[in-house]
Amino acid sequence: MSNGSAVSVKRRSLLVFGLVLLQALVLAGVAVSYYAVGWFGQDVRVRTVPVDPRDLLYGDYVTLSYDISRLDPSLWKDPGSRAERGKTIFVVAAPGADGLFEAKAAYGSKPSAGQGEVVLKGRINYNWDDAIAVKYGIEKYYVPENTGQALEEKADRLIVHLKVAPWGQAAIQGLEDRKD
Repeated sequence: MSNGSAVSVKRRSLLVFGLVLLQALVLAGVAVSYYAVGWFGQDVRVRTVPVDPRDLLYGDYVTLSYDISRLDPSLWKDPGSRAERGKTIFVVAAPGADGLFEAKAAYGSKPSAGQGEVVLKGRINYNWDDAIAVKYGIEKYYVPENTGQALEEKADRLIVHLKVAPWGQAAIQGLEDRKD
């Protein structure tokens, strides 16, 4: 084997090793980003109204719709741009009088959060004259089998505990029954 051939084999081996390492780092990054929400996220409680569907592969889950998922168009604060379907949206939320978080403003680019506020990252599902509908990626919550119906019966009293990371990603931590 010539010296040039050995260098070519070594270079190819390094390339393969680099590609495998890159794939492993990407997978680790995805996993770490999910757990990082729990580590660095701020506690948030929001009001919800669930619906009870069933997934044959994953079992019972509750589809959640939040007060902060339907925004008044007057909350859009980006002059010169429109809230368009499919666009990334950043919703500033702060605790209301009852301690539950409410939407205060919406932007097309990430704003800085004020004291006690969080910024939730979502995607505009649709924009009508009377509302901007937002999906945050936290609309499904899997529950133990045969418990979805019980949650549906107390839908108007449920509060969702979220963790919201500084970069806007949210993760559901649990549901609680609001005792009014």
